Amino acid sequence: MRHEVTTTVDAPADLVWRTVKDVEKWPEWTPTMIEVDLDGDDLRSGSRATVRQPKQPVRTWTVTELTEGRSFTWTSTGRGLRMSADHVVTEENGRTSVLLTFSVAGPLAPLANLLAGKLVREAIATEAASLKKWCERTSR
Repeated sequence: MRHEVTTTVDAPADLVWRTVKDVEKWPEWTPTMIEVDLDGDDLRSGSRATVRQPKQPVRTWTVTELTEGRSFTWTSTGRGLRMSADHVVTEENGRTSVLLTFSVAGPLAPLANLLAGKLVREAIATEAASLKKWCERTSR
């Protein structure tokens, strides 16, 4: 199962990246997050964050890849599941784009998609729209 959303944000890429990277502040701009508690001062490869979301169990996410100013990927595991989420900010010809993806693998992935696929698609769409709105309002 893989879900993705791309949105164009009318704001500078560096502002969008700073917003995406500051995971502890996500609850300020997206209703899909209740609380994000990062284990250090700055997101980096190996960072762990405890994430509380509506209608979801509390999960610990570990940053597996980070390209400063551009992207990060974090993963979490559960019984029979391995979840991965990518957050990619790009700028081309003065336009900032954000790609959000959420993938689930493992023996229980088909069941997870059946039970929670719609919820995941809605959450990713909400996060993309909320990020766009927040960054565009902040940049004015």
